Amino acid sequence: MKRIGVLSDTHGKLREEVVEILRGCDVILHAGDINTPKVMERLKEIAPLYIVRGNADKEWAEGLPESLSEEICGLRVFMVHNKKHMPKEMGQYDLAVYGHSHKYEERREGDCLYLNPGSCGLRRFSQPVTMAVVEVEEETGELRVIRKDIVQEAQVSMDKKSVPTAFEKEKADGGKGLSEAAFSVDKLRLILRDVDKGKSVSDIAVKYEISTEMTEQICRLYLTHPGIDAAGVREKMGMPRDR
Repeated sequence: MKRIGVLSDTHGKLREEVVEILRGCDVILHAGDINTPKVMERLKEIAPLYIVRGNADKEWAEGLPESLSEEICGLRVFMVHNKKHMPKEMGQYDLAVYGHSHKYEERREGDCLYLNPGSCGLRRFSQPVTMAVVEVEEETGELRVIRKDIVQEAQVSMDKKSVPTAFEKEKADGGKGLSEAAFSVDKLRLILRDVDKGKSVSDIAVKYEISTEMTEQICRLYLTHPGIDAAGVREKMGMPRDR
């Protein structure tokens, strides 16, 4: 039996829980939005890696393919970041992998299994942190998908106003870096510039003396809202207006 680790939308964060799962896999598929070459290089150290470029992958990823069509572990596999860019006819494939939405999805159409492993990097609000492992019986070609929930989210109110932002929680905890100067638009521009350079969440958190949770939320909002600027990030995080 062969095991294929399937993940997407890591956005610069490779969790140790994910690494442990991947160590038991023969091959890794990543459906894009890697955000930093460091994540890609670490994945290559674990197992042979097949990867495509996501919409949030900057200039460093220009050499990565937008889509991939390969035979992997006996399966005919097609992979692309956004499922909107899949060919209309997919009957020649056994497995179609995509990402972008950060939402786990698994469905079969004819002989093709469509799989979005969700996101196992930076998480969006209360969405689960997920990936998948595909087990392939080499003799029969049968496959089985195992969903992996990396982080079990605490249940939150459906009313988003009742869910504190990372800024509000950090302020309540007396966290570092909460002066107006620390989160001025100018300072946030520097943080976003480091995100564009592919700096990791942990490196940014240390550099600007803010918690990993808050850094994750800043990075996530920036990477998942194309065109947003520093002022927009402040607003979405519930930060006070910059004066």
